[in-house]
Amino acid sequence: MTYMRSLAVVVAVVAAVVVSAAPQEQQPPAVVIKIAGDPGAPPKLAVPEFIPLSTDTDVVNAAKTIGEVLWDDLNYEHEFYLIARDTAKTVPRAASVDQVQLSRWKELGADAVVVGAVRKGADGVVVEARLLNVADGSMVIGKQFTGSARSLADGGRVFAHSFADEVYKTRNIRGVAMTKLAFSSDRDRGRMKGPVGDRAISNIYRSDYDGANQTRMTFGRTLDLAPAWDPNGQFLLFQTYRSDYADLVLQSLKDARAPIFPAKGTPDNQNFLPVWSHDGSKIAFMSNRDGNTEIYIMNRDGTGVRRVTNHPTLDSTPTFSPSGTQLAFTSDRAGSPQVYVVNLDGTGLVRLSSESNWCDRATWSAPPRNEIAYACRSGGGFEILLFDFNTRTSTTITDGIGSNESPAFAPNGRHIAFMSDRSGTPQIYTITRDGRDLRQITKAGSNKYPTWSQ
Repeated sequence: MTYMRSLAVVVAVVAAVVVSAAPQEQQPPAVVIKIAGDPGAPPKLAVPEFIPLSTDTDVVNAAKTIGEVLWDDLNYEHEFYLIARDTAKTVPRAASVDQVQLSRWKELGADAVVVGAVRKGADGVVVEARLLNVADGSMVIGKQFTGSARSLADGGRVFAHSFADEVYKTRNIRGVAMTKLAFSSDRDRGRMKGPVGDRAISNIYRSDYDGANQTRMTFGRTLDLAPAWDPNGQFLLFQTYRSDYADLVLQSLKDARAPIFPAKGTPDNQNFLPVWSHDGSKIAFMSNRDGNTEIYIMNRDGTGVRRVTNHPTLDSTPTFSPSGTQLAFTSDRAGSPQVYVVNLDGTGLVRLSSESNWCDRATWSAPPRNEIAYACRSGGGFEILLFDFNTRTSTTITDGIGSNESPAFAPNGRHIAFMSDRSGTPQIYTITRDGRDLRQITKAGSNKYPTWSQ
């Protein structure tokens, strides 16, 4: 389990730059109409394929991809009843976004329909997307995106993601279609020499929230582990063994500036498993700098290092509360590893997990929910549990298959990424906070320590 591995594992250096894929958009007037279904039911939404306005291969492919990805994005949060793709294909495709046969969508019971078109632009494509109220034909949302040829490298998925997150605003929730996952992977099968023998090299990778576009971010011949996005998506923080001891690396994702080592590690001052506060101003981590492994916090530039815990047993794997005034962490001070909550000044210690078995790797959801997910031993493996501060109870959300560890909340708190070996090797999965819609994100190599961008 990661609690014991945390003492033995570490990371390297980011040598790649993440290119922002956000398309440029032109926004019409603000949304003034929202869509609704029958009382007590979600709106019924149709998402047909987008209209290619030329026979250009890039345009045709983008129109098909954007429609398919948008359907998946809008199905992800279970806020809409999506008309099946095959059913939607029974309605003839419109010649343009201005010639939509609303009567046909009304026959299928749709409350709203997403229509879109793709055409050639000066250096790529122009994508127009609209959300229409079927009852009266009014436009709920209208967006126009322009993108260079490079934005079509994956078929234009970024346009679908961007519009999906706009549609979710009509349900008063934050979508995660534009977010990213980061994780550690040994898929490149390199080996490194070490004091206890050869070990597989592990680097940091990222992907879209749904597992598409998996891209290597670090290239060191060492162990790169436990990545953490800063809240603005400008930096990646992770653990490294690049100097043969554990330390923390802060790497810019927007330019090629040299990485910095904010915790200033040495062979006798090793640092592990960093996490950001929700506002990005502070970093919590575990360190043996005072002889015993304890939890510390510091400012993002490495100043103001302050010890939070003080106990002769092992304290590890911290996570910040949304307010930034508390930490949840793991400690075996009661005999077995359990999850505790403490104020940043070390006061107010409370044990959170009530299970008698080994519990570890807490992650705290962002507002408005007040929940902590963590892993706890069950049988021969671990399960992911969700603790609700309102009811003071924990609920198991995984299904007993394999060992399930290292949970990480989506920024809207509605999903959890985690590692599971249910397929035979450790892979990254996502699941809703109530245990539905399990999705496998990775397949190549062994993949661990997922984290979700903001």
